[in-house]
Amino acid sequence: MIQALIDRGVVIPQPQTVEIAPEVDIHRISPGAVIHPGSRIRGGNTLICTGAQIGRQAPATIENCFIGPQVSLEGGYFSSSVFLEKSSIGPSAHIRAGTILEEHASAAHSAGLKQTILFPFVTLGSLVNFCDCFMSGGTGPKNHSEVGSAYIHFNFTPRQDKATASLIGDVPNGVMLNQPPIFLGGQGGLVGPCRLAFGTVIAAGTICRKSETRPGRLIFGGPARSGNVPYTGASGVGGLRGIVSNNLYYLANLRALEQWYSHVRSLFISGRMPRALYQGLVDTLQDCIKERIKRLGDFAQKVAPDHLGPCWDRLESRLQAPAEQMDVPEKRDDFVRLTRERMDSADNPDYIRVIQGLDKASAAAGTEWLQALTDACMESWQSVLPDDP
Repeated sequence: MIQALIDRGVVIPQPQTVEIAPEVDIHRISPGAVIHPGSRIRGGNTLICTGAQIGRQAPATIENCFIGPQVSLEGGYFSSSVFLEKSSIGPSAHIRAGTILEEHASAAHSAGLKQTILFPFVTLGSLVNFCDCFMSGGTGPKNHSEVGSAYIHFNFTPRQDKATASLIGDVPNGVMLNQPPIFLGGQGGLVGPCRLAFGTVIAAGTICRKSETRPGRLIFGGPARSGNVPYTGASGVGGLRGIVSNNLYYLANLRALEQWYSHVRSLFISGRMPRALYQGLVDTLQDCIKERIKRLGDFAQKVAPDHLGPCWDRLESRLQAPAEQMDVPEKRDDFVRLTRERMDSADNPDYIRVIQGLDKASAAAGTEWLQALTDACMESWQSVLPDDP
């Protein structure tokens, strides 16, 4: 199998050190991809596109990942994740299911990600644990959202639930690639579930425990006030309304992203976005949506059975309904038409260039469409919640 890959034009400098599992489809590994010594390639879904670099700095294990053109995965463990063109992750990585890095998104060494979605240009530092997050913001390599080194997203509670996903930026505005960046300073942390607006700056060493939906705010502060009091257990439901609302808003944004991928990203299927890579992107997002519904269901049944338990079946049914049912076709179709017109007039119909090349009115129309979808989801879901959880 390794010789067959070499014959196809895949670069494998030291074949005797590379493991290719028997279930791997060699036709999903493109000529020009580079598999460095010590790499293990596994999984029938694995896709590696032209120019991708696997394990350049350290041994790498790839399992059922969708790896786009010119992606660099320098070393570590990568499973059931998607990496679009020119995204990169440094060595000693631990990247688990549900991770999506869009174009030019990156992480330095020793990054731990799971159920994490990073929009184009978002940059993570080293020694980062950033699971269960969505992050957008910024306009390019020199103006991007960033997470400083030694940053933690706290995504597990004393109640032993993970209804803690944090929305940093959002989908309706973030997809336009025209928003102010967000900065999370190093050696700090974010306690999920939180929502942060575009332009937020959190100073280094700060633990952020509350949402901030006002744009352009600076958040700073030292360690929390110390104390020592009797622990009454983790069964309370203090702050339940905020926890549920943030989870629903996160899910509504993923539903908006689902429609974006279906109606806009699909226009850009090409050599830079092969159909197999696009399908991996769509399927991975669906897995992210299922994970968030599952975690919210666990929370409802375990932590708040008296409050959310009686309405969970109805809520779950609505959460699982396809986003198409909540969409606003007239707004969507107008924006898709504008995007097609921009593609037709562009010399190079590259995704980032086309989206950033939209005029302000067109970009605003796209945001209006996705925000209307997000709002429709929230209205439907919140209508089945108890008045006073």
